[in-house]
Amino acid sequence: MLSLSVIAVVFGVIFVAELPDKTALASLMLGTRYRASYVFAGVAAAFVVHVALAIAAGSLLTLLPHRWVQGVVGVLFLGGAAVLLFSKADDEEEIKPPADQSFVKVAGAGFMLILVAEFGDLTQIMTANLAARYSDPVSVALGAVLGLWAVAALGIFGGRLLMKRVPLSLITKVAAGVMVALAGFSLYEAAAG
Repeated sequence: MLSLSVIAVVFGVIFVAELPDKTALASLMLGTRYRASYVFAGVAAAFVVHVALAIAAGSLLTLLPHRWVQGVVGVLFLGGAAVLLFSKADDEEEIKPPADQSFVKVAGAGFMLILVAEFGDLTQIMTANLAARYSDPVSVALGAVLGLWAVAALGIFGGRLLMKRVPLSLITKVAAGVMVALAGFSLYEAAAG
């Protein structure tokens, strides 16, 4: 059965963590060059694959003793917060535009860009952690996919406005703060047993 609270928590965590990521910028760039619906279709499909891999990894973590999982999850959340706070912004990656504007070419370019760029990314690791934490893979997957899709949609359809009004450094600090709070909660549960 789906848990709306798990979906909401996962959505919020993944949404905030993904906002300062290069994916929003890549989606924005593709969305300004090509038909937005085609770009979104490719990006959305890539995120489904990305989340499925993360859920599979997180589900394997649930086979370990609960205290160990909470400890590992807490440490990984702290590591994720450190990555957000201390990483320098990457230079914009060059995206080779498809030769034509067909659905297959544009969606395929978006799919491949996200699939490659997001593999092993912070949000994929966070999704695996959340799957292990909540032991509810369907709710975690749904929350993560919706969070990633929301960021992609913002990037494609309205990213320029968001970045003009909300500083990227603030978004990054909020995401790191949420991750530190989740880390503290997980480490507390690991210590308390």
